[in-house]
Amino acid sequence: MNQRARKIEVRLRELSQLFNLMDPSPFIDRDLDADAEEFIVNWARELPHTGDLELVIHLGTRPTPDRAEGVEAAVQHYFTNRAEMKHRELRQLLRRGRFSLIIGLLFLAACFGLSEALQLFSRQRWSEFVDLGLQIAGWVAMWRPLEIFLYDWWPVRNDQHLLERLARMQVRLELPAA
Repeated sequence: MNQRARKIEVRLRELSQLFNLMDPSPFIDRDLDADAEEFIVNWARELPHTGDLELVIHLGTRPTPDRAEGVEAAVQHYFTNRAEMKHRELRQLLRRGRFSLIIGLLFLAACFGLSEALQLFSRQRWSEFVDLGLQIAGWVAMWRPLEIFLYDWWPVRNDQHLLERLARMQVRLELPAA
């Protein structure tokens, strides 16, 4: 393991605590326990964003050799799947943003067009009120697309990058003395 790897340390009585016991999948495909995942992800968030990660699992009891051997692959597989899910979530969010932007721009153009038409056909005092209302409504319609493209995408992308780092981390078991 890289000497400069950032360590995430977990203490468990037994290896099975790391995984969701209700998941009937084979060991390699088994989900991590929700609390264990949250602990690992939160610890990784606090570490510097560069460099390798290493998960050190301190166990109170020795696991069977076949389970101990497959832990790293199971953990990496789990976080690879989670990173792929985040990637799909990001693509879906950006697609929704593009669709929302088109709708927002069309609505904004319609509001400004209607406002101009009102100005041509009416010189009454209330037309200024309607004109301003249409302009405000048009810009408010742009709120969601702008929110997606300015603010919503980057936390999802950061989560994806973190999960990709976790998918590459090495896993080491610290076993009790025999």
